[in-house]
Amino acid sequence: MNTIAVEIVTPERVVYRGDARIVVARGAEGDLGILPNHIPMVTPLKIAPVLVKKHEGADDKIAVSGGMMEVRKDKITILAESAELAEDIDVNRAAAAKERAERRMADSGKDDIDFNRAQLALQRAMTRLNVAGK
Repeated sequence: MNTIAVEIVTPERVVYRGDARIVVARGAEGDLGILPNHIPMVTPLKIAPVLVKKHEGADDKIAVSGGMMEVRKDKITILAESAELAEDIDVNRAAAAKERAERRMADSGKDDIDFNRAQLALQRAMTRLNVAGK
């Protein structure tokens, strides 16, 4: 089976390491599907889940908050600001963060810096809940 090595790293640790048939990530210009032998590239990532498809029915979903993805012919490296596996996500904490962000967005003006920060916090919380399956 043709696979590509995948490594997701944060400033603190290696969050994920494995092989994939395809990796789906959200880049600055939209969703990307990376297969083995992909042309080399570097792209910024949005706050979104990264899907690592290994083989039929065996997928890993990782909550990634921004960063960069480097693609080489034989390896994908994601340098993320933060990243969490589904089993590492505290669902109650993520739900509380989502509610806080929604309240801050409702209370702040549209051109306020706090609104943008709250919007990013909401995206992170929604991504974490998505990956955790909630």
